[in-house]
Amino acid sequence: MATNFLVHEKIWFDKFKYDDAERKFYEQMNGPVAGSSRQENGASVILRDIARARENIQKSLAGSAGPGASSGPSGDHSELVTRIASLEVENQSLRGVVQDLQQAVSKLEVRLSALEKSTPAHRATTPQTQHVSPMRQVEPPSRKAVTATEDDEDDDIDLFGSDEEEDKEATRLREERLRQYAEKKAKKPALVAKSSILLDVKPWDDETDMAQLEACVRSVQLDGLVWGSSKLVPVGYGIRKLQIQCVVEDDKVGTDQLEEEITKFEEHVQSVDIAAFNKI
Repeated sequence: MATNFLVHEKIWFDKFKYDDAERKFYEQMNGPVAGSSRQENGASVILRDIARARENIQKSLAGSAGPGASSGPSGDHSELVTRIASLEVENQSLRGVVQDLQQAVSKLEVRLSALEKSTPAHRATTPQTQHVSPMRQVEPPSRKAVTATEDDEDDDIDLFGSDEEEDKEATRLREERLRQYAEKKAKKPALVAKSSILLDVKPWDDETDMAQLEACVRSVQLDGLVWGSSKLVPVGYGIRKLQIQCVVEDDKVGTDQLEEEITKFEEHVQSVDIAAFNKI
């Protein structure tokens, strides 16, 4: 009896219909279920990926079917061979252009050398133009007659006499100027050559009276000699020497004469040396 009941009862066999009806009811009441939305999103992503894969397959098929398309390593090899062949052709054409340029340059060099060689010869063979003097104008007869009478009148005038007078005047002026210049030069004082001398006068020992020694040196009076400043310079062992400045006229006083006059004071002076000598 239970078996007969199950045969007539179909609710368990149509269970999915009831589940769908229940899901739709709750979706209308509370919105779609999160699990179902995730399933729908996953399905849309899969469909989108499938559509993209189909587009890529179609594009690849269209590219392979086009002209000049090649697939695999054989296609790449053929493309490389084609590019190498085109480069060789371009290289050959460039070589031809370079050869043409070299030939043109060599021709220009030959022409320039020929022109340089022919230029001096061309200048030598160039005929010189003759200078043609301008035509003289024919004077009228009346002018000739007047000129003849003027020449006759000029013959009576003595031109040489006036030239002689001018030469005498110029000579006199030149002599006068030379005389004035000689007088002016004679009145000008001549330049006197002078020298500045620094003398080192050494005593005999440290007991020598240096004041008396300086007085003896300054007592030397010569024409053209002027004494200057002086100072005592230590030499060593208590001995000091006298350094004295003087100015002499070269034409009147010599260094030998000056040393001879100073060394006459033998009691005080041992020697005289020239420390510095300068022309003024």
